Amino acid sequence: MSTRPMNPWILLIVWLASSLVEASGLTASVDRRSLTLGEIVELRLEADTALLDGRPDLQALSAQFEILETRLLGRDSKDGDGRHREQLLITLQPRLSGELRIPALQIGDKRSQPIRLQVMAARPLQAPSELAAVFIDAQLDQPRVYVQAQSLLTLRIFHSVALYDDSQLSPLEIEDVHVVPLGRARTYEQQINGVRHGVIEVRYALFPQRSGTLQIPPLLFSATALEESGSVPGLRSGRPLQVRSPSLRLEVRPRPADYPADQPWLPARSLQLEEIWRGAEGEIRVGDSLTRTLRLRAEGLPPAQLPEVAQGPLPEGLRRYPDQPRQREQSASGGLIGIQEQASALVPTGAGDFLLPAIEVFWWNTEEDRLVSSRLPERPLQVLASRLPAAPSVTPSSVETAPAARLWPWQLASLLLLCANLLTLALWWRARRQPAILRSSTPSAPSTRILLEDLRRACQHNDAQAARQALDAWARQQPHTLAELAARHSALNVALDGLNGALYSESGPRWQGESLWQAVVRLPAGVGDGEHNGELPPLYPR
Repeated sequence: MSTRPMNPWILLIVWLASSLVEASGLTASVDRRSLTLGEIVELRLEADTALLDGRPDLQALSAQFEILETRLLGRDSKDGDGRHREQLLITLQPRLSGELRIPALQIGDKRSQPIRLQVMAARPLQAPSELAAVFIDAQLDQPRVYVQAQSLLTLRIFHSVALYDDSQLSPLEIEDVHVVPLGRARTYEQQINGVRHGVIEVRYALFPQRSGTLQIPPLLFSATALEESGSVPGLRSGRPLQVRSPSLRLEVRPRPADYPADQPWLPARSLQLEEIWRGAEGEIRVGDSLTRTLRLRAEGLPPAQLPEVAQGPLPEGLRRYPDQPRQREQSASGGLIGIQEQASALVPTGAGDFLLPAIEVFWWNTEEDRLVSSRLPERPLQVLASRLPAAPSVTPSSVETAPAARLWPWQLASLLLLCANLLTLALWWRARRQPAILRSSTPSAPSTRILLEDLRRACQHNDAQAARQALDAWARQQPHTLAELAARHSALNVALDGLNGALYSESGPRWQGESLWQAVVRLPAGVGDGEHNGELPPLYPR
């Protein structure tokens, strides 16, 4: 039997598609795109084939970055689709500030995409004369602000020793100051005097409610550090420590005298006023509904401080139906962003040309220290007559002469249709109030058996990160902390030492999870076994 040859265009398309898939097999990513000079950024190259077959040429990075370390991660890990993946971690330190570019890197026939970084100039570090193992640097973005204006407080906790994940920072509470935490804590690394430090960065937006001098109290940082045990060589234990941040002073200026007395006080870095129309794209006719949304976006103000925008009186022939304002906030590099959206429905009741009044919002520019305004100009609005024909007039004589017998069937049909519609509406309303899916009870926390199975699987794959997470989750269900268990059982302590060494060391050996699993298996009966009653499965079942 003869076979027809495949179309050469199909072969070309298949070859191009396979080439694109192969070219995109190397992906590059960084842990953050904005950093300060002196900090460390991690470049991660990931591929679904062995990266050891060809290392990338890093000479293009040496002009703008100092290459501190390269590590190969995840050789034995597999993602959900079952393909083998590897990650090459390259630790970089920028040599200069400004906008830097990580060029495209190539391994074999695979090529990654370029990445741009924004490196800011380093701020002076308020560190002690002799660097301690853990210390805190606290800085305000500006020493003087207006009342109700934003001041950014940045706390950076530096540690040159490995810490357990039980660290805590006391809450920031200041009288007559509205405090807003800006996102979650950010972690990265920074070199100080040739020593690599881990950094935990926490930011707050402060809004003082009165003028004068404010004292920002010190915050207490508590953690558990890993240290060598003097009695047993090579044995590490947990040492609790506490460090306080320095106290700061903030000068708060009153509202300027030249600010309009009849306007709400709005001190912001920037304020934008814009309008969004819906339903006004084409012709506008009498009876149409238009939606006008006024959006205020203020950098450096909480949304609760934004007022309702005064829109002025409408001309005759237009009616306004306002909704309740909606407020939300966002966190950005410049601090808090308050957003308020104020929607109104406009319904024209007559045809003609209308002119909506201009809208103006006054605010104080804290960057330029002057009074400014954001303004929407007057907006013309042309309304056409309705397309619906006018209802025919009915004279009294025609009503009197119409036979009564002809109106009765029409009235009965209308009444039956009205009753059917009311019944349908009632059934629909009742069905709407019923939940579509019955909510189940809140799921309980995972059992000890499940947590130990996660730990065994992570140890079997020699995945240090996953093993650490599973071990912490298992330890949280135990009557004793992980540090206490390690202090009582030397085998667990040694296994934890090896795990932390693989996680925190600069160039440690490849981690093997069997020792950690054996240490957990050999814990005495009643310590963390839960449902297993001391009978734990082996790491490599036969």
